[in-house]
Amino acid sequence: MRRGTLVRWGVPIAAAAVIGAAIGAGPVIAAVSGEPTLPERSAEQLLADAAAATAKDQGMRPMSGTVQQTASLGLPALPVTGGDTGPLSLLSGTHEVKVWYGGENKIRVAMPTHLNETNLIYNGDQSWYWDSAANTATRLRIKADAGEKHGLPTPQPTDVTPQQAAQRLLAQVDEHTAVRVINNAEVAGRPVYQLVLAPKAGSSLVQEVRVALDGETYMPLQVQLYAKGSAEPAYQVGFTQVTFTPPAPENFTFTPPPGAKVKEATIGEESIGAKAEERAEHAADMAGRAKLVGDGWTTVAVVPFSLSDLKAEAAGQTGQDGRGTQANALVDSVLKSATPVSGTWGSGKLIRTKLLTALLTDDGRLLAGAVTPEELVRVAGTK
Repeated sequence: MRRGTLVRWGVPIAAAAVIGAAIGAGPVIAAVSGEPTLPERSAEQLLADAAAATAKDQGMRPMSGTVQQTASLGLPALPVTGGDTGPLSLLSGTHEVKVWYGGENKIRVAMPTHLNETNLIYNGDQSWYWDSAANTATRLRIKADAGEKHGLPTPQPTDVTPQQAAQRLLAQVDEHTAVRVINNAEVAGRPVYQLVLAPKAGSSLVQEVRVALDGETYMPLQVQLYAKGSAEPAYQVGFTQVTFTPPAPENFTFTPPPGAKVKEATIGEESIGAKAEERAEHAADMAGRAKLVGDGWTTVAVVPFSLSDLKAEAAGQTGQDGRGTQANALVDSVLKSATPVSGTWGSGKLIRTKLLTALLTDDGRLLAGAVTPEELVRVAGTK
């Protein structure tokens, strides 16, 4: 649950991984002119610095801050039946989360909304989930084998130096990506380097990806993704405020307020973590059935799929509490905006957003990629 909350929201706590992921999916950072100008560094040097800082701090140094996520992907408006729509709400609009990190065993994430707030607090063997709207505090425990069964974080050692990791990454990026560095930007009031990645292929929908690395700690502070032809980012996540000092101990203590309902839950038992395991197995099955066509930014995934599969996937990925119904409503809304297309390969429905094109064919295939409709239709003909 701790990891799922962070990953679902996209907080860049382990955002060094974003740099590697950017090879095939690209996020971006808006340039902000400011002083002072940082010393010039090459992309290779910056990647090495970021990797070295991560290794030195064993993943991340103590900090606290506020992270803001904004998405404008060009999706149809989600029909809202009331309340928070969970993960689906992150597909549009602006959302904010507050983070405190005091070390591997001291983490707190608070997600405020207009009328309530949820808090996930992990402090060694004391873990709590507080939902102010439900006035419920849940004490969490983790079974000894929960990490193995449900994919909880397990750090893995590496046998490469930061310099080797940087060289390997740039060797991959250079083949399909143009790389440059900007050294006069600012994020959350701190001077940053921007590592700018742009696809060389003209058929990609991505204009560029910019990753802002803090000029002192080399921790990624912001990621933005720009679609071609758009002046504003289609997606961005980054700190609006950050402090690299250990948070006060009281940030990791929690006592249920008077009158609050108190529950107990164990991650790894009953339904806690089971749904996540099922989704992980389903995702692995989908990945195993996928055929990848193309390279780099223009890679297209081709999966045996049908409209009923699409709706089942939407419902399954969003859990319960009516969110599956909302997910299906979103799928229906997207399909209404789809364009009928046909070719020598057959016919189907073409769906386009700012950053993704998808084609659901009548012969039972789903093709998707950050490519132009013309490229996707071309791939559809190469069975």
